Amino acid sequence: MAKKGNRVQVILECTEQKESGVPGMSRYVTTKNRKNTPGRMELKKFNSFLRRYTLHKEIK
Repeated sequence: MAKKGNRVQVILECTEQKESGVPGMSRYVTTKNRKNTPGRMELKKFNSFLRRYTLHKEIK
């Protein structure tokens, strides 16, 4: 039986790597509460390809 609730899974993708054209893809999967955060999520996460903390935005 499926859970009902406000928590949904989201994918965060690096914005700097996408712009620079560096091969590879830095993505994270996390959950968010749809009721508390109705907009798109933005977090600073570590990008192993660029070896620094970069801004990751929610996709889809």
